[in-house]
Amino acid sequence: MAVLTVYSRRDCHLCDELIEGLRELQARFRFDIAVSDVDADPALARRYGDDVPVLAHDGRELCRHQLEYGKVVDYLADCLAKSA
Repeated sequence: MAVLTVYSRRDCHLCDELIEGLRELQARFRFDIAVSDVDADPALARRYGDDVPVLAHDGRELCRHQLEYGKVVDYLADCLAKSA
C-alpha cells in the first residue's frame, strides 16, 4: 500500500486542511498517510523551514502549501494502477 508523507508542523491550518483532503481521498484510493513534524527533526526544519505542508511519496514532492487535488488524484490513480 502506498504511503503518502505530509511534512507539517503543529498549529498549521494549511497542514490540517491538506491532511483532511487526503482523508477524503482515502474513500476513493487505498493509501496510508504518514505525518512528519518538521520541528521534531532539525534536518527537516532546515529543509522546509516555514514552507509547509509538503506532500510527498517515495521522495517525490507532489504538492506544497495546499492539496493540488487533480494532480494528486492523477498520481494516485497512476501509482496504484502500476502496483496492482
